[in-house]
Amino acid sequence: MKVTVATDAPVQPNPFGVSPRKLYDTADAVIIQMTLEPGQAIPPHPTPVDVTFYALTDGGEVVIGDEAQVVAAGTLVESPKNIPHALRNVSDHTVQFLVIKAPRPS
Repeated sequence: MKVTVATDAPVQPNPFGVSPRKLYDTADAVIIQMTLEPGQAIPPHPTPVDVTFYALTDGGEVVIGDEAQVVAAGTLVESPKNIPHALRNVSDHTVQFLVIKAPRPS
């Protein structure tokens, strides 16, 4: 059994100042816990694979193409490959998402 505790996973370097922690990384998929502080955002960008965002907390905004929605904890949002997507914290507290990329981008 392999067990990963999110707080033990190192924060991955990134140009946006957010705190992504890679929880799962195989040849088939990647799962990242993304933490954004109030006002933080990941700007729109496309990926060559489908991405799924699962809100762990309330107050995060998911943008897919021209659509934006503030989501509650327990909400799953699908983003098709090659469509720009973004995450924003529009709340006054820390928000977290699980970001699932499958298949794993090369």
